[in-house]
Amino acid sequence: MKVLVVFYSTYGHIYKMAEAVAEGAKAVAGAEVEIRRVPETLPQDVLEKMGAVEAQKAFSHVPVCTVEELAQADAVIFGTPTRFGNMCGQMRQFLDATGSLWAEGSLVGKVGSVFASSATQHGGQESTLLTFHVTLLHQGFVVVGLPYAFQGQMRMDEITGGSPYGATTIAGGDGSRMPSENELAAAQFQGKHVAEIAAKLVK
Repeated sequence: MKVLVVFYSTYGHIYKMAEAVAEGAKAVAGAEVEIRRVPETLPQDVLEKMGAVEAQKAFSHVPVCTVEELAQADAVIFGTPTRFGNMCGQMRQFLDATGSLWAEGSLVGKVGSVFASSATQHGGQESTLLTFHVTLLHQGFVVVGLPYAFQGQMRMDEITGGSPYGATTIAGGDGSRMPSENELAAAQFQGKHVAEIAAKLVK
């Protein structure tokens, strides 16, 4: 049973979450878990002006995902930062290249799930997850979120991401806030939950 974690990260927040998601999925017996990143579309000079080049070195070793790899997985868990309440352009461009998979029904019946990040608490985390689900439904994925069985999303003692639609993290306006222990725990829970469901469907 193969689980693919596919992400785009600018400053490393979503990469940290992707690692936690993969860790959770690996806890399920028989799960083969791989992490992939989607192709970068921004020019190098733009990334340098954004101050993202140094941060991206931390995950430059992660292989770039191909469209074909999606069809080979039993579950795909996508991670994206929020851009105006929606997925980032890099992820959108990658998904827009999956038309051949849609035409062949290659992703129908696979488990699909999403995690995200935003700069602020109310910066569009939930809308990003929900609008991402629309693409997954068009492809025929069985969409899975983050159930309230993960009670960390109901915490009131700290600022934290997380919703029933998927795990999230808050990066802060300057990107200085990395995922908290609770947010990483949510990502792990989601990874394990998705892998468990995929294992049942594979049987």
